[in-house]
Amino acid sequence: MALNSRKGNGSKATAEEASWYCALLLLSSTLLIMLTIFTDEHNSSTIITLRRPCEEIYVVGEGETLHTISDKCGDPYIVDNNPHIHDPDDVFPGLVIKITPSSTSSQ
Repeated sequence: MALNSRKGNGSKATAEEASWYCALLLLSSTLLIMLTIFTDEHNSSTIITLRRPCEEIYVVGEGETLHTISDKCGDPYIVDNNPHIHDPDDVFPGLVIKITPSSTSSQ
């Protein structure tokens, strides 16, 4: 009788241990998939940014200045190429500007 009760406890412990291993495997797989997706999204956006940082027509975003746009897009002559910009300090989100990247930009 004592032998049968030991067998029952042993299989229960084995099942519980297997359950913990399955849970650990599931958690590890989930984290690995999430990390892979995040890394792929980050790398693809970086590659796109490196290939072509700005379109010819650029819409100013929140918090951007002509200086930051010039650095980002490689166009040091934004004010010269956009006669509708009368005051370089009066830049606002939604302003549409023409970008002409310089061939000598250090990107």
